Amino acid sequence: MRTFGKILQIIGLILLPLACFAQISDGLGRHFGVSDMVLWSVFGIAAFFIGRFVEGYASSS
Repeated sequence: MRTFGKILQIIGLILLPLACFAQISDGLGRHFGVSDMVLWSVFGIAAFFIGRFVEGYASSS
């Protein structure tokens, strides 16, 4: 479980700058709106915090 939590944290940390980069560069080949960037950012933040809770729960038991 601890490894799963760390993987979720890494995914969350990768998604945040990736969302910003996709917004700036139009890297998806279509119009990438601010709403898409916000959605990616919320998902990244949620993945990071869920991973942190899972990692904390695994190390305390």
